[in-house]
Amino acid sequence: MRATSSLIALFLAVSAAAHLHYELSIRELATRSAINKQCAAKTGAFTMERKKRSHGPSIIFCDRCHTRQQIISSWVRRRLNTIQLRLANLCIRHRFVLLGLVGAQRISHSSRNGRPTCTVHPGKTNATDDVPTILKAFKNCNNGGNVVFPAGNTYHINSRLNPVLNDVTIDWHGEWEFSQDLDYWRNNSYHIAFQNHAAGFVITGDNIRIDGFGTGGINGNGQLWYYDERGDPPVTPGATRPGRPMPFMFWNVSDVSVKNFYVVQPQLWSINIQNGTNMVFDNIYTNATSPEAPTGWNWVQNTDGFNTMDSRNIVLTNFVYQGGDDCIAIKPRSYDIFIRNVTCHSGNGIAIGSLGQYLEDSSVENVHIDQATIIKGGAQDSIGNAVYIKTWVGELVQGGDRDYESDYQPRGAGWGGVRNMLFSNFVVRGAKSGGVITQNNGDNGSFAGTSNMLVNNVAFVNFTGYLDGRSTTASVSCSTRHPCYNIDYENYTLYTSSNMTSAGTASCKWTAEGGVHGIKC
Repeated sequence: MRATSSLIALFLAVSAAAHLHYELSIRELATRSAINKQCAAKTGAFTMERKKRSHGPSIIFCDRCHTRQQIISSWVRRRLNTIQLRLANLCIRHRFVLLGLVGAQRISHSSRNGRPTCTVHPGKTNATDDVPTILKAFKNCNNGGNVVFPAGNTYHINSRLNPVLNDVTIDWHGEWEFSQDLDYWRNNSYHIAFQNHAAGFVITGDNIRIDGFGTGGINGNGQLWYYDERGDPPVTPGATRPGRPMPFMFWNVSDVSVKNFYVVQPQLWSINIQNGTNMVFDNIYTNATSPEAPTGWNWVQNTDGFNTMDSRNIVLTNFVYQGGDDCIAIKPRSYDIFIRNVTCHSGNGIAIGSLGQYLEDSSVENVHIDQATIIKGGAQDSIGNAVYIKTWVGELVQGGDRDYESDYQPRGAGWGGVRNMLFSNFVVRGAKSGGVITQNNGDNGSFAGTSNMLVNNVAFVNFTGYLDGRSTTASVSCSTRHPCYNIDYENYTLYTSSNMTSAGTASCKWTAEGGVHGIKC
């Protein structure tokens, strides 16, 4: 222990000397004869090899102790004779590899604009879990600091983490990559009660600023999960099983910004917010792709792009999604949501819901989604609705909508209101439908039209484009208990296919008298 402490002190001293900024050159290197004599006296066997490098000094190799020691310039070395002798002695006695310290996981500390800054350096292989080092950096530079993940680095996320942060700026240039240990994640992820899901990385706290600078983000290694839960096509479709974790979740947060960031190959929902207030997201990219999937089959189910729940004052701009489920899903108790400039490739489209799955108020109010482009594509070569509101039936139903997501319990019969929705300036290219309201989620054939949720004050404005050959371009199916009203379709022109000029038809059911405007039902 004493020798190790001495070596650490020695390493710090050498590092301090190196910071004197004396450039080394071949002419300034110590003569081989002097070093040979010194090392021969200490080890009895010594060789030196000069390696060409693009920068920095040459290196000598001590065969017996397998240690590499950088040669300091003669000017500095004359002032460090004592340090050199101690290094030689420690090399012989302890066979310690000094340069190994530089390549290992570590945190370097500095200051930027008066704020402490922790720069995280990862381990070199995926066998090394970088989570303890990351958590240490978050702890050391919490409450008014910066945490930096430099570009070009891969950080191996082999265990779950839930840092609690306050006033932290995260410069996220590098990539976090989740491990391939499916058994670990199935048994150790954080449980999320809503729809019986899980999360691997959860951020909690206030005043958090994340910038990916266009190079930083998260790789969920999702292809392993897609294949594992692929089902047996064409006989059985794939289905999500317990423990599949979300890679990027915010829980109990406020005053958060995230920009220039990506999530690729997410295991489950890419970005999920629960209990979030005053959050801004800009220039976000998510992609879940399964190149192994047979054409027309969706192996990337449950890979939503951006979800909110129990949240208020959320802004999302410049968002691109590719996947196999909801591009965006605004879930229960989300209020004052503004979204602009969205591109959705494949999946189910943009959703408000699902709502009313549990015996609770599931209201959503004041949502504006503007400038959205909906494009058919992906391995499954399809996309569902351009945008749709979906609520559950008004009675408890067993096995209605994916038993797993109901935790194998009867679900439905939730209540509340869906009001003040504006969906504007949508371009649709090959979706199955345009603007849709459906209040029959979970129906087993016996409870259609029974939803306890009231939908009103909804506008679909400036829709252009075409469907994939379907004849119904707009659909409203509400509730006998709470017929919807003030449903407006304005400047709404969707053709049935790319080479047709027919605007198709609309269907309306269980609506208030005169409650739908702008389409012929």
